[in-house]
Amino acid sequence: MKVMTFCRLSHIIFCGGGISMKNTLEPYRKRLADIIDVRTGNDMAGRLFDFFYLFVILLNLAASIMLTYENLKIKYGDLLLVTERVTVIIFCIDYILRIWTAKYQYPETTGVRAVRKYLLSFTGIVDLLSFFPYFLPVFFPAGAVAFRMLRVMRVFRLFRINAYYDSFKLITDVLSSKKQQLFSSVFTILILMMASSLCMYSLEHEAQPEVFTNAFSGIWWAASTLLTVGYGDIYPITTMGKIFGIFITFLGVGMVAIPTGIISAGFVDQYSHIKRMSEYGQESDIHFIKIHLTEQDAWVGKSISQLHLPERVIVAVLKRSNRILVPRGNTILRADDTMVLGAESFDANEHIKLKEIVLQKNNPWVGHRIRDLDISRQSIIVLVRRRKKLLIPNGNMILQEGDMVIIYTQTFLSDANEINI
Repeated sequence: MKVMTFCRLSHIIFCGGGISMKNTLEPYRKRLADIIDVRTGNDMAGRLFDFFYLFVILLNLAASIMLTYENLKIKYGDLLLVTERVTVIIFCIDYILRIWTAKYQYPETTGVRAVRKYLLSFTGIVDLLSFFPYFLPVFFPAGAVAFRMLRVMRVFRLFRINAYYDSFKLITDVLSSKKQQLFSSVFTILILMMASSLCMYSLEHEAQPEVFTNAFSGIWWAASTLLTVGYGDIYPITTMGKIFGIFITFLGVGMVAIPTGIISAGFVDQYSHIKRMSEYGQESDIHFIKIHLTEQDAWVGKSISQLHLPERVIVAVLKRSNRILVPRGNTILRADDTMVLGAESFDANEHIKLKEIVLQKNNPWVGHRIRDLDISRQSIIVLVRRRKKLLIPNGNMILQEGDMVIIYTQTFLSDANEINI
C-alpha cells in the first residue's frame, strides 16, 4: 500500500506536476507576450514597457556616442560604461523573453516553429546583434575592433517605433511590390558602371598612370559620376576622356532617376489602392458578425479551409491574444479566438420578419421548456439572449426572466417588437 502510494505520488510530482507547472506559467507567458509586444491599444502595462524600452535604446545609443568623445570619456567614462553594460543586459533579457513568448508573438505557428521564425526574422537578428557582440571580445580579444563595429546594429532597434505607425510598412510594401523593376534598374546601372570604368581606364591610363592605376580606379570614377556625386578626386584630363565624362554625366542623371521613378510609382499605386478600397467600402453592402470560439466549439483545431463556409461568406479578421491576424486557409483556429465573418446583405423582395420579446416576471413562458410552450407549429424560436450571451435554443431549454427571445411567427404577440431582415 505504501509502495503504491509512493509510486502514485511520484507520478504526480514528476509527470502531473510538470503539466501543472506548465499550465500555471502559461497565463503569465501570455500576459508577458502582450506586454512586450508593441502596443497600439489601451494596455497601460504594455504602453509603459514600450516607453521604458525606447528610453533604454536611446540611453544606450547616447552612451555609445558620448564614449567617442575623449573629454567625456575621461570625465564620465565609468558612468557611461556602466550605462552601456546595464542596457546591454536589458537587451539580453528582452531577447530571452521574446524567445520564451514566441508562440504568442507568432500565433499563426506553434512551438519550435514560432521560435525559429523569430530567430530568423529581421527583428530577431537585430535583437541578437544588439547585445551579442558586446560579449564576444571576452572570448575573442583579437577581433574586438570588428565586434565593436557590429554594435551599430543597436540603432536598428529604433525600427520598433514604426510599429505605432503604418509609414514603415507602406515603404516595405512599395519596395516589395516593385522589387523586380528595382532589381532590373540597379542591374542596368551596375553594367553601365563596369563598362564606363573600363572605357575611362583605357582613355586615361596613359595620361594619368598614377591616378587610373587599375580598373578599380575607373569603377570609383564611374560610381561617383553615374550617381551624380562627383567628389573631384579623380577626373579626366584628355580630350576624349572629358567628352566621355560629359556623356556619362548626362547618362547618370537619367539612370538615377529610373529607380526614383519606380519607387514614386509604387507609392502612387499604394495610395490609389487604398482609395479604391475605401470607395468600394462605401458602395458595398456587407454585413459582419463576430464569433468568439470556446473549447467546446467544433471549429477549434481546424484550419479555415476545413470550415467549408458558403461561397459568399469569408473570414475577414481573426483576433488572437490582442493581435489582429490576416486569416489564411492554413490558419489553425484556437480556443479564445475571435472571428469576424463577412457576407453580403440579404436582398430579397420579401423580408423575413422576426419578433423580439423580453420575458418579464409575469410572462407565462418563464420557467417552462421551449417544447412545452403553447405556440403554433409555424412559430420558431431562433435565438435566446441571456445576460449578454447568445444561446442556440433547443427543446429542453428552460426560459428565464429577463431572457430576450427572437421568434419567427405569423401570430400576433403582445409586447413584441418586429425586426425586419
